Amino acid sequence: MAPIKVVLLDIEGTVCPISFVKDVLFPYALEALPGTLKAKWDSPEFAPYRAAFPAEHAGSQESLAAHVRDLMSKDLKISYLKSLQGYLWETGYRNGELKAPLFPDVAPQLARWREHGGAKVMIYSSGSVPAQKLLFGHTNGEPSDILPWLSDFFDTVNAGPKQEKASYEKIAAKHQEYPIGEWLFLSDNVKEVEAAKQAGMQSYIVDRPGNAELSEEARKQHRVVKSFEEIGDL
Repeated sequence: MAPIKVVLLDIEGTVCPISFVKDVLFPYALEALPGTLKAKWDSPEFAPYRAAFPAEHAGSQESLAAHVRDLMSKDLKISYLKSLQGYLWETGYRNGELKAPLFPDVAPQLARWREHGGAKVMIYSSGSVPAQKLLFGHTNGEPSDILPWLSDFFDTVNAGPKQEKASYEKIAAKHQEYPIGEWLFLSDNVKEVEAAKQAGMQSYIVDRPGNAELSEEARKQHRVVKSFEEIGDL
């Protein structure tokens, strides 16, 4: 196997619990939404978020709010929704109400990979890039802000859907100094791992507390790790 020069990380279920997104971030966004719409509806600051919504939902605060609630109830990963969620979460992160609960092994191992092996660490999540940066800039660790440890960020807008081979090829193509076989993608999602491998990356399934149960077939076909410490030095 080729040496690993880039570690590409999923977020929920990989570096932090799925429950943080479902039980903390989503409810926070829904609670903040009505007040934000009322305060910011006609502001230039909010205009790009409102304009990104389909016209039939962007005409009134009530219509937009109802559409957001509908999309979130179905857990649909639509780019304009993800952008708005990031905007809503920003206040919570900035005032300390929100802190991302990284699994205990994550920050120490990221630091180790960077300092000892020189591997680049990058992020690929369905959450928008601004939301990713908020999360890694406000963690429960010490230091709280680990953005300086991360070299690049990808989402479904700048890379594409996470279960498609072409998205991983596009990500690797942005950093052509690292052959695609020298990338390691870590995710809790089996289909994402399979897509990354089809593109030529190395990829492991991360099995964290609270994640969906893995099938025996998935365990046979892919390497499964419960902690980044199992990967060791790169």
